[in-house]
Formats: sequence, C-alpha cells, structure tokens
Amino acid sequence: MFFYKIRNKVAFSFNKFSELNEIPESKAIKEENIIYFLTSLIPKVSRRSFCISDPSLLYLENEDLRLLIKPEKKNYEISDWILEKIDFRKIMAINTTYHNWENILEYTPPDKWRINLVGLGDVGGTLLTGLRLLGSNFISEIGIYSRSKESVIRWELEANQIMSAFGKEDYPIIKGISEEKLFDCDMFVFCASKSVPKVGENVDDVRLYQFESNSKIIKKYAIMARKNNFKGIFAVVSDPVDLLCKVALIESNKSDEGIMDYRGLAPEQIRGYGLGVMNARAAYYASKKPMTTSYVAEGRAFGPHGQGLVIANSIEDYDEELSDYLTEKTLKANLEVRKVGYKPFIAPALSSGALSIIETIKGNWHYSATFIGGIYMGANNKLTPSGIELERLNLPDSLFNKLKETFERLEKMV
Repeated sequence: MFFYKIRNKVAFSFNKFSELNEIPESKAIKEENIIYFLTSLIPKVSRRSFCISDPSLLYLENEDLRLLIKPEKKNYEISDWILEKIDFRKIMAINTTYHNWENILEYTPPDKWRINLVGLGDVGGTLLTGLRLLGSNFISEIGIYSRSKESVIRWELEANQIMSAFGKEDYPIIKGISEEKLFDCDMFVFCASKSVPKVGENVDDVRLYQFESNSKIIKKYAIMARKNNFKGIFAVVSDPVDLLCKVALIESNKSDEGIMDYRGLAPEQIRGYGLGVMNARAAYYASKKPMTTSYVAEGRAFGPHGQGLVIANSIEDYDEELSDYLTEKTLKANLEVRKVGYKPFIAPALSSGALSIIETIKGNWHYSATFIGGIYMGANNKLTPSGIELERLNLPDSLFNKLKETFERLEKMV
C-alpha cells in the first residue's frame, strides 16, 4: 500500500501516484478522521465515491448488482488499523478516473440542511408539509419554487403557520425563491410533474406514462445543476424516479456539444425516492395475512417504483409464492385508490418523500434508488459521512435472479 497527504487529508491506495505527496504509514495511522481510498473504476458504470463498509470493497473491480450481496469472509492482508477504520465507516473510496475527484476531499456534510424544492402540486405540497413537521433539528430552511407565483405565496404562508403551541420545535423556515436560486442549497428536491393520468383514465403503468414529459423537465434542472457546480444531493421524487435519475445523470454530464465528459453531477449525488411507499404498501398488505406478517421485521423491497419491483417476504426464510403475492398487491395498491376516485399521492409524498429524505439526512437506513453498475436501483441504504453504504445480504439464488431481471430491464430503458 501507498499512503498520501492530499489537501491536508490522508489517503491510501494499492496504486502508486507519483504526483501525490507520499507519506509513511506511521503518519497515516495517526489520522483520527475519515481517510480516503484511491481506486480506479470505469465512470460509466461506477460511482465517484462510496463508503468502504467491508474489506472486499477495497478490491472491487466492477460495480454491479453483486454490491447487494454479502461477501464471503476472507483473511485480507490489511493492517488492523485500516480494518478498524472500515468497521467504524471511516474510509471513503474515491474513483480517480473522475477529473474532479480531489474536490470530494473538500466536502463537509452540513449540520443543518438547506433544502430547495421545485413543484408544489399534490406530491410537492404534501412532502413540504412532512418536511416542515419532521425537519426540526435537521433542516434549517426549505426554499420553494413553482411557475405559479400564487402557489409559492400560498405555501409560504400556510407552511410557516404549521406549528404546535408553546412547543420548542425549531421548525425549518419556508421561503419562496427564484428559479436561479434553486441550487443554492444542500439538497435539491425535484417534485415537478406533468401528464399525471386523470382518475378513471385506463393506464397500465401510471409511472411510465409520465416518463417522456417529466424527462424534458428534469433535463433542464440537471443542466442547471451542472452550470452551478452543485455539490449537494439531487433528489428525484417525481415518477418514474429510477429512470429520471438516469436522465438527470446523463444530461448533467454532457458538454455544450452533447459529449459525455463526466463534469456534472456525480452518480452518487442523485437519489430517487420512490421505494419507500412500496415498502409501506407491502407492509400494509402483509399485515392482513398471517403468513406474511413477518415482512416488516424480515422482508425487503428492491427495484423501481413500478414494474420490476421485487418484494421479498423474508430474507432468511424466503418464500417465492408469498413474495410474489406481496409484490402483486403492492404494485396494484395505487390502482385501488384510483378506483374510489382519488389520486394516490399522500403515502408516496410522505413514505417515499418526507420520511425517507429525513432518514437520509439523519444517516439512517431507508429505501431509495442509488447508482449501481450504471442504473439506479432501489434498495436499503444509508448516507454516512464516508459516502453511501448499501445493505449487503445473503440473498437466495431465486431472489437474486429476480433482481437480475429487474436490473437488466432498467438497463435497457434509458
């Protein structure tokens, strides 16, 4: 191993970097804060940075769906102090094939987040309400933008009047902002949407129905993020989240000539918030059948917010028939709401949106779509100070094969 000092930060690598300031291991071992592992992976299918949550990730050659599988235990020839750093999630991997990789060394997570939200429709307004109620101690302010000035004024007035009497809650301040200020924040939340099917309209997959129109909208904001050199999280809540995340990644990384130069948003900066409500819907239906009540404690949700979703009734005691039942019930849950004459936006805005965003900020486990091997795949993960940590599980072969089918399906779609 080689050890380096870069911008007053300690880094190490299996590779020799002659242009970097090399230091002895005896100096590196004294670093109490996060240290950085320098690696080299293909940008098209790899993240710019991620958390080293187990030693096998130091030897990662390709990022793919196997990132969700718990690795076999091996005796690695690694110093004990580095293994201890891994146990405490104090090592961040940096992919040096990205031209601006050194900028990651300068990033510090905020103590209290500033969030800017675009889109104040059914989902955006409900999500904003959830963030106002839940954001105390975690969010300092929420900037809101809509093409309707009246809508911005309405929500600024209404949301700032949500509070408990005589309480000590430090609610985030809600304020209207201009479109030019949208990327002056720590997290940008995309809730803008177009072509939402009307109640009673016969559409097989409501989410895919919105893809074309929402792709055009998100492209504009992805380009804005690039021009503003945005360092925060680009959160996608509008449907279909998984596909729109990939569109945002591609469009933000194109030059003015339309050439992919990877100078825009890093893959891990973009996150899709759609799987939270699918987990909640699965839990709801699981509670109604004795054979599936263990889902909340033992089960998991994977994949997109729509076709390709995989619900596992249990990881330890996986039953394909029960899992298929829960998957089917979850996929059709939104149609059940539509049957009684309503658009299903409350649970998505709160379970996928507000609650999952708060858990992201807090660094807790939650469901969201993150970059895995070239696509955005929903799975349990958390945002640590050293980057995204994916939950790695002992997945049964039959379950992994289902996930592989979903992975390949998403690969072909964008």
